[in-house]
Amino acid sequence: MSRRIREAITHRLNPLHVYCRLCGLGLSSALARSLCRGYERAIYRPLAG
Repeated sequence: MSRRIREAITHRLNPLHVYCRLCGLGLSSALARSLCRGYERAIYRPLAG
């Protein structure tokens, strides 16, 4: 996988990026933060290593 593609995927999967997208979709800050905490613990950290 090229470096540019890997960096793009890493950026899109970053919990802060996900949080911003959820807020942009109209979720409250508290709900988006709660969802991202779970996402980070269950998905992002294990995949990121």
